[in-house]
Amino acid sequence: MELTENKMGTAPVGRHLLTMSLPLMLSMLFEAFYNVVDSLFVSHVSEKALTAVSLAFPIQLLVVSVTVGTGVGINAILSRSLGEKNQKGVDSAAYNGIFLALLSYIVFLIFGLFLTRAYFTWQSNDPEIVQYGVDYLSICMVFSFGASGQIAFQRLLQSTGRTGLSMVSQLAGAIFNIIFDPILIFGLCGFPAMGTKGAAIATVAGQILALGIAVFFNLAKNKEIHFKFQRVRPSGKMIAEIYKIGIPAIIMQALNSVMAFGVNVILISISSTVVAAFGIYIKVQNFIFMPAFGVNNGVIAMTAYNYGAKNKRRIDETIKYGTIYAGTIMVIGIAIMHFLAAPILTVFDASAELMSIGIVAMRVISLSFIFVALTLIMQGVYNGLGNGMYSLIITLCRVVVILLPVLYIFTKLFTLNTVWRAFVLAEGGSAVVGAFLLKKIYKQKVANLANG
Repeated sequence: MELTENKMGTAPVGRHLLTMSLPLMLSMLFEAFYNVVDSLFVSHVSEKALTAVSLAFPIQLLVVSVTVGTGVGINAILSRSLGEKNQKGVDSAAYNGIFLALLSYIVFLIFGLFLTRAYFTWQSNDPEIVQYGVDYLSICMVFSFGASGQIAFQRLLQSTGRTGLSMVSQLAGAIFNIIFDPILIFGLCGFPAMGTKGAAIATVAGQILALGIAVFFNLAKNKEIHFKFQRVRPSGKMIAEIYKIGIPAIIMQALNSVMAFGVNVILISISSTVVAAFGIYIKVQNFIFMPAFGVNNGVIAMTAYNYGAKNKRRIDETIKYGTIYAGTIMVIGIAIMHFLAAPILTVFDASAELMSIGIVAMRVISLSFIFVALTLIMQGVYNGLGNGMYSLIITLCRVVVILLPVLYIFTKLFTLNTVWRAFVLAEGGSAVVGAFLLKKIYKQKVANLANG
C-alpha cells in the first residue's frame, strides 16, 4: 500500500513546525518539571538527601541518553521513509527500535541490581548520602523499563507527526509523579514515609503509566505503522542504520551524563553544598532546555521528511523557524535565571550558603543559553540529514575539549564565582564549531536539492 503525503511535506513550515513542537515542548516541560519535583521534595528531607539525588542524576541521564539517542536514529529513518513512501522501511524502523529499547533495559537492570552502591561509595564517604542514593537509584534502574519503553513508543508517535498524542502520554506520567512524590516521600494519605525511596517509586510508576498510554496510542492511532508483532524479526541491516545515526546521538547524550558526573567530582572537592547548588541549577536548566529540545525533535522530523522528499525550500524554512523558536525560549530562560534565582532557591529550602552560591551559578551559567539554542537546531539538522557524527563532534568539543578541563583549571586558579564562566566558554566554543559543520553538510546534502 502506498503511503499518502504527510503534513510534514505540505503544511506551511513555520506553522507546522510550531504545531509539532508545541506538544513536544509542553510534554518535555512537564518531564523536566517532575525531575525538578523529585529534588524539590527531597530537599525538605535533608541537604544530604538532595546531594544524593544530585549524585544519582548522571546515571538517570544515562538511561535517557541511550534511549533518546536510539530514538533519534528511529525518528530520522522512520520520517525519511515516510517522505520516500516506503512502508517497509517505516515498519522495520519501528520494530527494531522497540527491540533495541528492550535490550537497553536489560543493561540498566543489571546496574540497578549490582552496581549502585559502588557508584555512590566512589563519590562520597558519607554513609548517609550513600544510603539515600542507593535507596533512590536502585529502584529507578531496576524499573527503568518504563523510562526506556515510554521514550521509544513516544518517538514512534513523534516520527509520524502525532506529537499531541506523545504529549498526552508524557503528561500523564509526569502528573502522576508530581502528585505521588510528596505522598510517598513524607507519608501522606495513609502511606508510610519512605524518603528517597518514595521519590523513586513515584518516578518509576509515572514512567510505567506513560509507557502504557504510549503503547495504546500507537496501536490504536498510529496508522502509518503496521504493528504485526508476530512477524517481527530483528534486522541487522536496520539496526545498523538506526545506530549509524543513533550511536553518535547516544554518545552525545551520554557525554551530558559524563559532564554532570565530572562536574560533580570537580565541585565536591570544594564542598557538598556547591554540588547541591549545581544539582538545583541542572534541574532548573532542564526545565528551560526541554521546550527547546521539543523544537529540536520537530526539526529532526521535518528535516528528515523533506530530505527524503528532496525539498530544499522546506528544509531552509525549518532551519529558520527552528532557530527563531529555540532562541526565543532561551532568551526567556536567561531572564528567569537572572530575575528569579533567589525565589527558585527558596523553594528548595536553601540555606544561606546554598542561596549565595546558587544565585551566582544560575546567573552566570545562563549567559550560555543563546549558544545552546543555536547548537540544538544545528544538531537537529545534522540528525535529520542522517549525520549524527556532527552532533557528537559538537558535544565532544563542549564537554571533553573545553568544559571539564577549563572547569578544573578554573577551580585551581580562581574563586568560585569565576569558575561558573567555564560553562559559557564551552557553549560558545561548541557553537562556533557547529556553524562550520552546518555550512559543510548543507553544501553536501541540501544545496543542490530542488525547491519543491
